[in-house]
Amino acid sequence: MFIQRFIGKFVLSAAMLAFFILILAGCASSSTGKLIEGKTNVVTSFYPLYFLAQQIGGESANVINMIPAGVEPHDWSPKSRDLDTAAKAQLFLYNGAGLEGWVDDFLEGLPTDSKLITVEASEGITKISGSPEEDNDATDAKHVDPHTWVSPKSMLVMANTVQKNFVKADPAHKVAYTANYDKLEQRLKELDREYTDALSKTPRKDIVTSHQAFGYLARDYGLKQVAIMGLSPDAEPKAQDLLRITKFVKDNGIKFIFFEELVSDELAKTLANEANVSTMVLNPLEGLTPEQEKKGEDYFSLMKANLQNLVQALQ
Repeated sequence: MFIQRFIGKFVLSAAMLAFFILILAGCASSSTGKLIEGKTNVVTSFYPLYFLAQQIGGESANVINMIPAGVEPHDWSPKSRDLDTAAKAQLFLYNGAGLEGWVDDFLEGLPTDSKLITVEASEGITKISGSPEEDNDATDAKHVDPHTWVSPKSMLVMANTVQKNFVKADPAHKVAYTANYDKLEQRLKELDREYTDALSKTPRKDIVTSHQAFGYLARDYGLKQVAIMGLSPDAEPKAQDLLRITKFVKDNGIKFIFFEELVSDELAKTLANEANVSTMVLNPLEGLTPEQEKKGEDYFSLMKANLQNLVQALQ
């Protein structure tokens, strides 16, 4: 009876969420900046790459993120003006691994005389595939997990890739880009050490998440992720999966179910109520909310908040 009531509520909420996404997509600007002559113009596909480009590019670069604050990247696709902006830039950074389903058509649409350097930032990272055990949407089971950046170890690889391509696009500022990268690398290594030290000491290792976005984090720091939904946050779970996860939570003494801020938390809260546990934020850092942007939050502050929540949940 619980599952029937829940599925009815979830289908309705999913429809409402899709409706509001369409409204937001029509109202929001898909570009957050303009090209600046005299600087290395860099276009990024979503927030983590925008952050890396800003940190490494420094004063020599003008970085334009195509996705506005508060928009979930899985639901976004570029407009013609985004293609025009990228065609006139020097560097285009995208994650790859299937995150940007639109990227092949986007790149094919570039003018033949464009000198844009295109970079798949996740190149060089050993990828994780979605599995039937962890992925509740059967169509996702054969897909590669694109959420590389959620692990500091993977972010270190991505930062190195971005730095090399900055130098390729603008060799005149190699010294500045290298110095900026060195500072960023040290901060990422320190974050990696914090995650390694803190998570190695927690007695519990299982995390239940609303969205299968933490596979690389789990792999790199000895955790096991059990996800309610698949690689896409709007994939609908099956009734038997909801029952299985509820049983897993109860049988394994799970105290928290993690949800994220850019999608509805109704599913996580409903399961948490059924299992008599609490909910807590675990941010996949796919983008900033407008509030986080105003506060000056960034990759490091949000990843440190994630670590605090993980340590609390795994005690």
